[in-house]
Amino acid sequence: MEVLFYRYNSICEPDIIAILRRLGHAVSEITEEMTNKSIGAKAQMDLVAQALKKKPCQAVFSINFFPIVSEVCNIFHIPYVCWVVDCPVMELYSHSIRNPWNRIFLFDYAMYEEFHPQNPQGIFYLPLGADYGRLDSLLADATEADREKYSADVSFVGSLYTEKCPYNRLKGDSYLKGYLDGVIEAQLKIYGYNFLEDCITDSILEEFKKQVPFYQFPERAEHNDRAAMAHLYLGNKVTEQERLRLLGRVSEEFSLDLYTASDFSPLPHAHYRGLAKTTTEMPKVFLFSKINLNFTSKPIRSGLPLRIWDILGAGGFLLTNFQSEIPEYFEVGKDLEAFASEEELVEKIRYYLAHNEEREEIARNGYQKAKEQYSLETRVRQMLGCLC
Repeated sequence: MEVLFYRYNSICEPDIIAILRRLGHAVSEITEEMTNKSIGAKAQMDLVAQALKKKPCQAVFSINFFPIVSEVCNIFHIPYVCWVVDCPVMELYSHSIRNPWNRIFLFDYAMYEEFHPQNPQGIFYLPLGADYGRLDSLLADATEADREKYSADVSFVGSLYTEKCPYNRLKGDSYLKGYLDGVIEAQLKIYGYNFLEDCITDSILEEFKKQVPFYQFPERAEHNDRAAMAHLYLGNKVTEQERLRLLGRVSEEFSLDLYTASDFSPLPHAHYRGLAKTTTEMPKVFLFSKINLNFTSKPIRSGLPLRIWDILGAGGFLLTNFQSEIPEYFEVGKDLEAFASEEELVEKIRYYLAHNEEREEIARNGYQKAKEQYSLETRVRQMLGCLC
């Protein structure tokens, strides 16, 4: 099969392209947006249309949803396959998701339930996975120098969300800020259920839009301002506060290695280790750390984020916040560990640092189950199976 891949530099793109090629498919790439983020809709349309005229393809792929790419595929009557790996992806509110040539795969079941009714024949639920072909090869060549460099008691790799938090533009001591701060504090205490959108009344929404520069939906889209406020503003603020508070507590009681591009000054007790390159260094961090932490971004309402699959795929021990979809795929305490409060997080770190054999067995179990049942190659085959 001839596949055209529209790229914007997602970390997921290289693995999926490599798997498509391993499966015998020819892949050509549109790469302009990887270096030019200001590319407009007309340029996107022209790039895809010209590529399809130059070389006929049986499918167009992308990571996350591009409405213009969907429209071009609809005109050419070519399946548009996109895998949504982030949340929120506001482009999903575009009317283009209704196009009959779409094959949209969503990793979060709550997201799937929201959007599936708009295109029941073209929107599917598909969790994420890891590319074991790449990871096994990389880690088989890991050296003692790698072990020495990346070993840690506890590690966290990721953003602190301090730079992704437009809620911080809301100032003052108004009733609005007091109410929303209270909602945020309540959500911080609840794992496995996201109620942020339920707490936004019409009056709260309108007042918030007056005080903070608000997201503008395209004209041809469902203008769901309540969802935008819940996910882009409140959800990101909850994520920021959760990561800063929990990592602060962990770093005060244990040795914590931190890999992030965010401002880490609020965490003076953490050992800042710079950035870990996604494909070459990050898997070694996961493999050689005794405990790897995951804090799922709050806009991911039920699903398993890519970080969970990354850690398990590298054979690392995973300690994650509880997500409602975890029991669908893994057994807590056997394949991975989960926490539902700050105290439980601290208790489990202390326990597993003191129980090496149990921790290592759980890491092996998680790696094996994810590899045998949920590999990225399995996921790609599932997507291709929906093209008929």
